[in-house]
Amino acid sequence: MGLSNLREIIRGRRSIKKGYTNQEVKKELVLELLNDAVWAPTHGMREPWRFIFINQDHLPEFAEKVAKTYPEEMQENRKNYLMEPNAILVVVMEAPPLPKQWDENFGATAAMIQNFWLLAWEKKLGVVWKTNPHIYNEEVKKLLNVQEHEKIVGFLHLGYFEDIPEDKGRTKADDKFTVYGM
Repeated sequence: MGLSNLREIIRGRRSIKKGYTNQEVKKELVLELLNDAVWAPTHGMREPWRFIFINQDHLPEFAEKVAKTYPEEMQENRKNYLMEPNAILVVVMEAPPLPKQWDENFGATAAMIQNFWLLAWEKKLGVVWKTNPHIYNEEVKKLLNVQEHEKIVGFLHLGYFEDIPEDKGRTKADDKFTVYGM
C-alpha cells in the first residue's frame, strides 16, 4: 500500500454510530482484522489486550444483561442502544499497578484499536469506540469475566453501513505545534 492510499484511509475513516445494515459481522473477519491490528507498537512485547466478541445472535441477551446494570428508567434506552450495532467487540487490557506500565499498555491498546478501525474501514465495516459507564460497572466486568488486574478499554460497535458521515475536519497540527526553546 502506498503512502497516498494510507493517507486516504486515515483521512476518510469515520465513526459509524448508527444506520447499520442487517449484514452479519462474521467472527472470521473480526479475527482476520485483529491478527493484523495486533502488530501495533507494544512496549516490552507485552501485548496487553484480549477480546470478547458478541455476535448478532447473542447481542439481544447481552444487551439485556448490560441494560439491567442501569437504573430502571434507563434500561430500555440502554438495551436499544446496545442493539444498534450488528456486533460488539469488547477490548480488555491488562492493567498493571505501575503507572508507567499502565500508560504503556493503554497506549499500545489504543494503537491496536486504531489499526483495527482502519483495517475495518478498508473492508467497509463501520466501527465506533464506546466508553459508556457500563465499561466501569462491576456487574458488567463479572458478566465478561474481566479479572481484577484488567480494564475494559471499550466496546467497539461494529456494523456495515451505507451512508458515510460528513467530514468534520481536523485542526491542523501547525496550530498545536511548538518547538522547544523558541
